[in-house]
Amino acid sequence: MRSARRTGRLRTLAVAVSAAGATALFPVQATAASAGAPAEAAVATEVSVSPVDLDGPAISTVKVTVKNAGPQQLRSLKVAFAGPTGWAVQPSVLSVDGSLPAGASADASFRIQVPEKRPGFVIRTFTATATYKGGDGRGTATGTRTERSGSPQANLAAAYNNVGVTDESDTGPGDYDGEGNSFSAQKLAAVGLTRGAKVEALGAELTWPDVAAGTKDNVAASGQAVELAGKGSALVFLGSGVTSGATGTASVHYTDGSSSTGTFGFPNWSFDPADAHGATLVKSTDGRNRPDGYGNATVKYRVFAHSIPLDPDRTVDFVVLPANANIHIFDMATAP
Repeated sequence: MRSARRTGRLRTLAVAVSAAGATALFPVQATAASAGAPAEAAVATEVSVSPVDLDGPAISTVKVTVKNAGPQQLRSLKVAFAGPTGWAVQPSVLSVDGSLPAGASADASFRIQVPEKRPGFVIRTFTATATYKGGDGRGTATGTRTERSGSPQANLAAAYNNVGVTDESDTGPGDYDGEGNSFSAQKLAAVGLTRGAKVEALGAELTWPDVAAGTKDNVAASGQAVELAGKGSALVFLGSGVTSGATGTASVHYTDGSSSTGTFGFPNWSFDPADAHGATLVKSTDGRNRPDGYGNATVKYRVFAHSIPLDPDRTVDFVVLPANANIHIFDMATAP
């Protein structure tokens, strides 16, 4: 059976759909609402996508369910389905004969060619779009499903990949900016940023990295997925940028399978205006550590906070950081 799935020949797959009960390889079925169930107020046509088998290379079957939540008969229904870019789907669109009464649903099945599984943590998004007449009167409805393989990093510390703080007596390990420079542990301590110190910013309680100077203490963002449990109205990031292009989009994934995105940025740790990209200054230190020792004592080197909105009614599962290594993050936390 597995060998048949691995043929990779979508052109050999015959797909037929009938809401009226004609013989079909993938039938569309209309299901009446549960007997005796109270009528619900009309909301919107519901489109849902079944789980997708990502154990490729293989041909996976995906079922899309469309439910008529409107007060009128739903007719002229067409269902389109698409996976990640480059994944072949057959057919790409199915037409459903007949009509659906209020509260009834129809299933449409598609085949999708799943490539060999990639190592590490990967998120795949699948989208189904229904177009129709009648029903809720809106004419179109969309449903998405995200599937993931692998696991996110257990916490931000597990994703540390950069040394941003060094001791003034041993500046060699530092390379915050790609030129061997770093924050001075002594100067950070002078403004309250000691190992494990609590930092209040934008309504969130953050923690300064509890690691020794000269070891990895921050994340240069490059799309890492990091677990973060909690609820709130905002996700707050603590960090700063190198160059003036430290901006990007983070995506937040919730425990119910939904997600949201937000864009934020940090000023350069030394020379940008303190409010660049909408950031908030948290702490400012005198000078920095260079490969040859402490220096630039008259220049301020800074740490900022910025945030993106959250859905307060959902619980965060994990966060995918922006794909921009100019953004350096020391911590992140939810804010009420």
